[in-house]
Amino acid sequence: MTTNTVSLRRARPADAAGLSAVFDAAWREAYQGIIPGVALERFLARRGPETWRGMIGGRGLVVVAFGEQVAGYAAYGRARDGSLRADGEITELYIAPEFQGLGLGTRLFRAVRNDLIDRGLTRIGVWALADNPRACRFYACLGGVAGPEAVEQLSGIGLPKIGYLFA
Repeated sequence: MTTNTVSLRRARPADAAGLSAVFDAAWREAYQGIIPGVALERFLARRGPETWRGMIGGRGLVVVAFGEQVAGYAAYGRARDGSLRADGEITELYIAPEFQGLGLGTRLFRAVRNDLIDRGLTRIGVWALADNPRACRFYACLGGVAGPEAVEQLSGIGLPKIGYLFA
């Protein structure tokens, strides 16, 4: 009998290929029809395993693993700029499509939020594309209050985004 466990842990260099696969699949699933095809493909091409290896050990990067498989991840740290009006920021939180709907995103969000609070970053924010209702609903259901609005530039395309704040 095989037993798989779900674990949350800091990303390791050996996770680079898994992080790249989750990023690719989650972005394709979430943003097709929101981000024009060519722009989406260009952005995905820049986030292969080598890029992920370089990101591990920098800002906070946590994976949720199902057994040995990376099922999702979150990147976080101090807020990158003042427009979000937060101390800490979750810059990315993605779950592979085949693991969505199992509560892993909520578990990952809460763990990362607790880590930020433990670091003294109590006002936490996250950006979501305005045209991604599932992400907006996810953060609102977790208690996020819609706040600032801005435009994210991706491959020369302006994408409206909404900041969700957690106090």
